[in-house]
Amino acid sequence: MAIRPIIQLGDPLLREKCARVEDPTAVELKQLVQDLSDTLAHWRSTTGYGRGIAAPQIGVLQRVIFLKLPGVEPWPLINPEIVDASEEKMVVWDACLSFLSIFMQVERRRWITVRYQNLDGEVLEFDAKDERNLNELLQHEIDHLDGILAVDRVVDVKTICTREEFEKRFRDQSPYAEGKSRPFVRVGLGG
Repeated sequence: MAIRPIIQLGDPLLREKCARVEDPTAVELKQLVQDLSDTLAHWRSTTGYGRGIAAPQIGVLQRVIFLKLPGVEPWPLINPEIVDASEEKMVVWDACLSFLSIFMQVERRRWITVRYQNLDGEVLEFDAKDERNLNELLQHEIDHLDGILAVDRVVDVKTICTREEFEKRFRDQSPYAEGKSRPFVRVGLGG
């Protein structure tokens, strides 16, 4: 098990564009995915947050993201790219493991289509809509691969708040309040 430190806001590595993975079947890539899985699991167990993580967050500038949603199999995506997106946008709450102390509202596309490779090198596509908030999560993680952070997409600086304030006012209506309805406030905490 390799829990790696998560690079924090201000580190210039988070602003770098990641290189395409040439061989998705490489042994080194499987180890990277395991490190992403272990690191995300650790953060999720210690903070209660984290559904996804991108390779640059652990200092690896490769186009790899890893998602782990409750009750769903782990999902590594190699060389993910958005190949189609709705014109319609939405505003959601967002935060990041690279700056977990602040939350903000950001604008995201209502739905996207993502093309990616799996660890066998197969090219697959996935239509992400509102189901399980995957559309916003995938947009957040793919942004990381291009050096774009949630703070770059904030719709109004007045929505920026601390984690404590978010917990007090909005968490009960977020995807982290399992079993509760969340009619108005959406949270897309990725990696």
